[in-house]
Formats: sequence, C-alpha cells, structure tokens
Amino acid sequence: MVYLTRRETFNAAHRMYREEWSLEKNIATFGKCANPNWHGHNYSLFVTVKGKISYETGYLIDLKLLKMIIKDHVIEKLDHKNLNLDVSFLAGKMATTELLCVEIFNELKTPIESNEGVFLHSVRLHETENNYAEYFGE
Repeated sequence: MVYLTRRETFNAAHRMYREEWSLEKNIATFGKCANPNWHGHNYSLFVTVKGKISYETGYLIDLKLLKMIIKDHVIEKLDHKNLNLDVSFLAGKMATTELLCVEIFNELKTPIESNEGVFLHSVRLHETENNYAEYFGE
C-alpha cells in the first residue's frame, strides 16, 4: 500500500456564532472568531489517497487527475468565499476547521474512489500554521 498526498490552498472568510445566542455569549464562547464583520484564513489542504501502484503507469493516481478532482469538488466551492454564506455543503453547520475537514472529505470520497484501486485515506486542513484538523472518515 502506498500513500500519496496532494497539497492545495484556498482563502476563505467565516464567522463563528450561533444565531440563537446573544452577541455577548458568542463573543464569550468564540472570541475574535465571532466578529460580526467576519474574518479570514489562508487555508492549506492536504488530501492523502492510498492504494496499490499500477506497474503499467507507475502511478497510484495521476497527480493531474487528483489536482482536478480537488479543484472541481472543493477549491472552486471554497476559494475566496464566505464559508457561512456561500458554501452549500456547509449550510446549517458551524464553519469550524474540524467540520470543514469532515465535509471536504465527504465531497472528495466518491470522485476519488471512482478511480479503480484508489481510496481516500485522510483530509488534513491547516487553518493557521499552528492549528489544523485531520479526518480519516471514521
């Protein structure tokens, strides 16, 4: 089994808040992330696939194809968007790095695994250089 990782980046804004809470409670819970004027991040996304190498091509998956899948199913939907307002697969969900990581995994699983012998292993999402979430589909 070989593991192969592709890194992509995107920029997006979001706000952490619950509409049913007061502004004071949101700020007490989420701090600066509850800013009514939003805030943004330069995200780094790491998508790891696994499987057996094709000895005919030498590839697990063509990296150009993996790049296209990630771009079409995730980056185009997230880059320079407001995660709370513009992203259909986050509708009704808190726009945390943890949930975003899970939802990105869900968006990528089927298109990646439609390639014979290729399986989505994990999605790792860096919100900052110090904070990231990783999801293995469990």
